Amino acid sequence: MQTANERFDLSGKVALVTGGSRGLGRAMVLGFAAAGADVVIASRKLDACEASAEAVRKQTGRKALAVACNVGDWTQNEQLAERAYAEFGHVDVLVNNAGMSPLYDHVSNVSEALYDKVLGVNLKGPFRLTALIGTRMAAGDGGSIIMVSSTGAIHPRAHIIPYAAAKAGLNAMTVGFAHAFGPKVRVNCIMPGPFLTDISKAWDMEAFERRAESSIFLQRGGQADEIVGAALYFASDASSFTTGAVLEVSGGAVGG
Repeated sequence: MQTANERFDLSGKVALVTGGSRGLGRAMVLGFAAAGADVVIASRKLDACEASAEAVRKQTGRKALAVACNVGDWTQNEQLAERAYAEFGHVDVLVNNAGMSPLYDHVSNVSEALYDKVLGVNLKGPFRLTALIGTRMAAGDGGSIIMVSSTGAIHPRAHIIPYAAAKAGLNAMTVGFAHAFGPKVRVNCIMPGPFLTDISKAWDMEAFERRAESSIFLQRGGQADEIVGAALYFASDASSFTTGAVLEVSGGAVGG
């Protein structure tokens, strides 16, 4: 029987994380590296990816490849996959974490460009990257794919409708890809609630804390490193009989 450490060990594995230069993505990158994985860090800004890669090298000694990629671009997803396989020869864990939810004042003012951009980054990109890498995983030694959704997918609000629709699509794609790539590839989804990352710096924190007292069971927002346990579970052998699952990590947020 494996020990607890052995079940969560990622030694010899390669993990690719989109949106991996900050927030939840950066926390997952560091968590995977600490568990023994080499990592590919992708986001739109190469300098931010390089900074996270350097943190991985210094803190864990693992290899880290930084790649600039706008996942909303079909071709750039293909280039990202090629870079990862050229560098490491295999990808064992894929995390579709990149996302965006631009503010708008009213749904009637959502432009076609904004709508397409939100759907592109949050839904089209994960579809294409999962199709590309999942196909290689299934033809090889298997692997784990993790979607990062949002409680907005099941509790949409007026100010996040395109984003919520895209994240609901991710929940559906999780199940679809689990069917498509089983039995060798597991596909699961983390559905985070409110986390206090760089995005939350724009929030009215006093108002948030008041709402949290009555609308979040744990009465607070999450810290970025609190996503790592769920990510390690899905990435590792600990979840060897889990696929097509959507795991809410929200502190017990009521209504998103």
